[in-house]
Amino acid sequence: MSEKKNIARAAGVLGFATILSRIMGMVRDMVVSRLFGAGFATDAFIAAFQIPNMLRRFFAEGALTSAFVPTFSEVHGHQGEEESRRLANVCFTLLTIVMAVVVILGILFSPQIVSLMFPGFKGVPAKFELTVLLNRLMFPYIFFISLVALCMGILNTVRHFFTPAISTVFLNLSMIFCAVFLHSRFSVPIASLAVGVLLGGLLQLLLQLPTLYRKGFPLRLNFDFRHPAVRKIALLMGPSVFGVGVYYLNIMVGAILASLLPQGSVSYLYYAQRLFEFPQGIFTVSVAQAVLPSMSRQAAAGEMDGLKESLAFGLRMTLFITIPAMVGLMACATPIFSLVFMGGEFDFTKAQRCGEALFYYSMGLSLVALVRVLVPAFYSLKDTRTPVLVAFVAFILNLLFSLALMGPLLHGGLALASTLSALANMAMLLYLLRRKIGRFGGRAIAGAALKTFLASLPMAIAVAWAMRLIDWSARGDKLLKGMVLGGAIAVGVGIFFVCAYALRCEEVRDLFALIRKRRSSS
Repeated sequence: MSEKKNIARAAGVLGFATILSRIMGMVRDMVVSRLFGAGFATDAFIAAFQIPNMLRRFFAEGALTSAFVPTFSEVHGHQGEEESRRLANVCFTLLTIVMAVVVILGILFSPQIVSLMFPGFKGVPAKFELTVLLNRLMFPYIFFISLVALCMGILNTVRHFFTPAISTVFLNLSMIFCAVFLHSRFSVPIASLAVGVLLGGLLQLLLQLPTLYRKGFPLRLNFDFRHPAVRKIALLMGPSVFGVGVYYLNIMVGAILASLLPQGSVSYLYYAQRLFEFPQGIFTVSVAQAVLPSMSRQAAAGEMDGLKESLAFGLRMTLFITIPAMVGLMACATPIFSLVFMGGEFDFTKAQRCGEALFYYSMGLSLVALVRVLVPAFYSLKDTRTPVLVAFVAFILNLLFSLALMGPLLHGGLALASTLSALANMAMLLYLLRRKIGRFGGRAIAGAALKTFLASLPMAIAVAWAMRLIDWSARGDKLLKGMVLGGAIAVGVGIFFVCAYALRCEEVRDLFALIRKRRSSS
């Protein structure tokens, strides 16, 4: 099977698992919005959760995965399963020790961390104290999820993608269960969500262990920290923290600055970001996770032409999905919040505020997606310096854009700043990667993007027209709203595929060919 087919197959498996997870995540956010709204308590929970969640994105899913997978792939391919099993156990032992220390320090210094990251909360003592309490409850989550990321790296290298992807369903189920059934048992009801986060992290880790055992990688303690590959991973991880995590760092900057804006701003950005990441999680992250092991194997074997082909394929497929998703989210931003979240403590004004943030975030959907595929390309080549320098420039630009735009546009300006920063990040990475490895089909990628954009325009017009058919500010009418929004999306998707087929988009022809092949083989 070619690497292109391996990537497509892996992305399909990851996409299916992630769809389930994102649906449950949407249900979770609906439950949270109905029970707690978007204000004092939710601002505190979201801020507190973002601290260990930021560490997860930077360290676990970012730096650890990007540094571990290429090195582990090299050891697994050149030195065999026995040596790769030894490396996995050494990394497991070292990671357990390091993250236990991080958790203890995080709990002890939680007031200082919250004060530094959310200075606006200091003016409301009760909100500050609640944020500290929730952060202390949830900080051990980073311990569990870091070990999950290590397990994911091992399983992805041996071409098993489903279990790590589906495990996030258990986090969402745990949070839903605790919020619904335990919130009335706490003097601070939203603390039930923190308990759900902690329980969900543990469940995610426990789910990985049987699969690792079946694949021949039972985790055991091994204190041989002098293993040469461990030092290589550590050297790659340092710069990777910033290189992979710049998007999440920008989101974090937005949350910090939002704490200085009117109450509810932190929640508006959070809910918008959750919907923004829905298409990212379903496909973009799936492609990025699927393409990294392939590019790492090709780089280790010196197959540069194959690496370029895998990269170009990943970029084209990413654009084919994210461009219409971008257009659709921009057209449906407020109606989505009206349908999904409005009710209980969440009124139409809050839906509009969240819709504003989602509109500006959505403008950068394809840009963020491209960055997520481009950065692993550098790491597969063991180049950590370039993404770090680019990420630093993008971070500074985001900060400057945020300070300039948060005054006139409030929380919407912070979302727009993130998009502008992603544009700069993507452009610099593309330019520098081309200089590093030569041409990798840039014209074909640009042509595919243009065709996809043209196919998305008729879809956007049809969807925007449909959104004017009903009054989204009215409470209730969930069935009617759902029928209009669902029907508009379904018709829009149909229009997009018809236009894409008429424009001879290679990606839609590949998709139809794959469907025909599966039908003929069944």
